Amino acid sequence: MSHALDEPLFQELPNVEGGSSVDPPLAEKMRPRSLKEILGQEHLLGKQCLLPKLVRKNSVGNLIFAGPPGSGKTTLAHVIAKESGCRLLKINAVTSNVKELREALRLARYHTSSKCFLFIDEIHRFNKAQQDLLLPDVESGDARLMGATTHNPRYYVIDPLLSRSHLFTLEPIAQGAMESALQKALKDKERGLGNLKYKASKKALQAIAGMAGGDMRRAYNCLETMTSGIAMGGTITDETVASFSQERGIRYDRDEDEHYDTVSAFIKSMRGNDPDAAMYWLAKMLTGGEDPRFIARRLVIFASEDVGLADSRALLVANAAFDASERVGLPECELNLAHATLFLSTCPKSNTATLALAKAKKIVQDDPLQKVPSPIRDRHGRNKKHQDKNEETYLYSHNYPENISGQNYLGIPLDIYVPKKSGGEGTIAERLARWKAIKAKIQAESDASGSP
Repeated sequence: MSHALDEPLFQELPNVEGGSSVDPPLAEKMRPRSLKEILGQEHLLGKQCLLPKLVRKNSVGNLIFAGPPGSGKTTLAHVIAKESGCRLLKINAVTSNVKELREALRLARYHTSSKCFLFIDEIHRFNKAQQDLLLPDVESGDARLMGATTHNPRYYVIDPLLSRSHLFTLEPIAQGAMESALQKALKDKERGLGNLKYKASKKALQAIAGMAGGDMRRAYNCLETMTSGIAMGGTITDETVASFSQERGIRYDRDEDEHYDTVSAFIKSMRGNDPDAAMYWLAKMLTGGEDPRFIARRLVIFASEDVGLADSRALLVANAAFDASERVGLPECELNLAHATLFLSTCPKSNTATLALAKAKKIVQDDPLQKVPSPIRDRHGRNKKHQDKNEETYLYSHNYPENISGQNYLGIPLDIYVPKKSGGEGTIAERLARWKAIKAKIQAESDASGSP
């Protein structure tokens, strides 16, 4: 069904009066109405920042807002449109399809880019074809785009669209700012809960803000839920918050950015010898519902990548934790993961296995391949028949002190593995140095006597 050009198909600002009689949630009623009311984004909206100046002149271009939930991306889009004196056409990529997107672009062209913004919430949900559909109007200037995403736009928004837009990253709302906002919501009689005369101690508001984890929408929702469970004029106590927090769920979205950011922090904390931080990130992953086998696999990789020969027990412990995750399962295997995490965090570290493999691969890739020296070729089957009587004989290492025969195992010797002095690898370094000296002595004696 087609719509007249002056018929509002999408949500616009200011909102049309009337409509549903359902009372909107507190987070919606307390939504900032101007740039001055927006919380916690001083790096974008501070006095010396360019964005507010461009907004007031209505000279901003295409914008992409990236940030965690509840940081104010949608609010910022609404406020920019309002303070620029522009219409806001809003669609959500989760529920919209190509037909609605084409209609939105048609309306944006009709209203012109100087008087209208097209706001696409959750823009990362649009596939490449849908994002490509935006390009002609964005490039020509017929449509002015604002997009919002909780994901890393460099991975989820196509490069041509990013190159035509200004990217702004919003930060989680600071706890102090959230406490002030919650206090204001309790007192505000026009939009907040002021007429109901609820009270809350500073400690209770701090707990709510801490529970929300930088998500302002979540903080408002927590406050609203708590007040609905007490009488008008009642007080939100520490006990109220404690009872509510028992059902707290943390923001942890498996297979999304939060998943990768958290496991990255986990690995880097262990690498940096910080068991406290490593245990914190482990607890976050487990509380968020992460698959324990995924964590165990990361531990096994870490054992060789970052501990390696500094303490070879690390691989045994990590493998045991993986085995426990497979055989024991949750919740008991959490103890095995904690055991392995603490062990790996407190081990001496060495990345020589990683470096040696990378160096060897590079040599194989870049240099001419070496042939296997004749003495150490396989002498079973076909090769046994083609053995040259004059070729050097293989020297069985076990027949020599410390297994050093003096024989070379590469046609052109290479220095690939460079041991560190960390943990048990210090002993390995000493041993290799001694073997190198023994080998050099044997080869020198062999050269002096003229024997092969």
